[in-house]
Amino acid sequence: MASIHRNPKYKQKPRSPFVLIILCLILISLLIFYFTSPYSLINSPSGSLPLSSQSVSEGSFKGFNGKDSLSERYLYWGDRIDCPGKHCDSCEGLGHQESSLRCALEEALYLKRVFVMPSRMCINPIHNEKGILHRSNGTSEERWAASSCAMDSLYDLDLISETIPVILDNSKTWYQVHSSSMKLGERGVAHVEGVSRDDLQENKFYSNVLLINRTASPLSWFMECKDRNNRSAIMLPYSFLPKMAARQLREVADEIKGLLGDYDAIHVRRGDKIKTRKDRFGVERTLHPHLDRDTRPEFIQRRISKWIPPGRTLFIASNERSPGFFSPLSTRYRLAYSSNYSNILDSVVKNNYQLFMIERLILFGAKTFVRTFKEDEMDLSLTNDPKKNTKTWHIPVYTMDGEES
Repeated sequence: MASIHRNPKYKQKPRSPFVLIILCLILISLLIFYFTSPYSLINSPSGSLPLSSQSVSEGSFKGFNGKDSLSERYLYWGDRIDCPGKHCDSCEGLGHQESSLRCALEEALYLKRVFVMPSRMCINPIHNEKGILHRSNGTSEERWAASSCAMDSLYDLDLISETIPVILDNSKTWYQVHSSSMKLGERGVAHVEGVSRDDLQENKFYSNVLLINRTASPLSWFMECKDRNNRSAIMLPYSFLPKMAARQLREVADEIKGLLGDYDAIHVRRGDKIKTRKDRFGVERTLHPHLDRDTRPEFIQRRISKWIPPGRTLFIASNERSPGFFSPLSTRYRLAYSSNYSNILDSVVKNNYQLFMIERLILFGAKTFVRTFKEDEMDLSLTNDPKKNTKTWHIPVYTMDGEES
């Protein structure tokens, strides 16, 4: 068989060893960067985890000064509000939890860090009548899911992020950050306890670390903001979180406000606040001695008459459960309650936290709003009793003897 002769022009020339070495070095460098980069998706323990449907989107997330998520620094206080601490196995009301959450957000704002927000908030069964809570004999995770609600069903995270960038602790960004912090050694995570926010800001070690894992006060998160009585130290007002309600809740509140038209409003806190207990002599005592009196219809009418003229529409939000309790006020005002708008609320409200957040927005929209207790010096209030007390139990007062209206 005749031999096959190859055309000399197709004969391959041996490649230069120098070129092969350069190509290998480039390939190795790319592989090292991909597998060891602090922000590589390969490091995510579960890169396929879905984002919460209303969380800050990974692609559009912008932190302080327009930075993207990969060049930010993060602050983590725990996977539940007031936990770790004595409240891990209990659940405080919405106002208590918001005080703690606001404290954590203030620290993130002060340190210019992205706050890693718990993805769920526990719902105290005392404050819930919507029937979503039940006792479960399942795992702790199942019991937690049954007694909590999604954080983004209460708050608009994009709206909050316009002031303090936040991500949820079930987001892909958080899993990336957590994984990266474990790979960066001392530059990755700093576990701090009993360190003030001033020290966290001034110490270069803390200011440069990727993630600060704050073990907050074992009492409650808001104990980290002990100087809140110093008005100059308050970075976020009490009204911040109420105004950050989820878009769906804001839309419902706006619809009801439109139906109310020109209106005034009162918030009447009774329920748990008027509880009494007997001392060792059998005498009934309470922490708020005038509250039960001041939140009864006849005393409410006397108190608000100087601020709200007769004939006005008066929206009432209250935790008083006695039917018709406020009816005596109808002789002077046109009364309105959230229950008058159940056709609007029922398709949206799944728990009483959502209902109260809608009611708060309605209260804030009133021409004249009278609170139960003063939050600020200029507030109008139904009672002069302080909201915060010194745990001193007093004998309740039910008359106006020796007092001005």
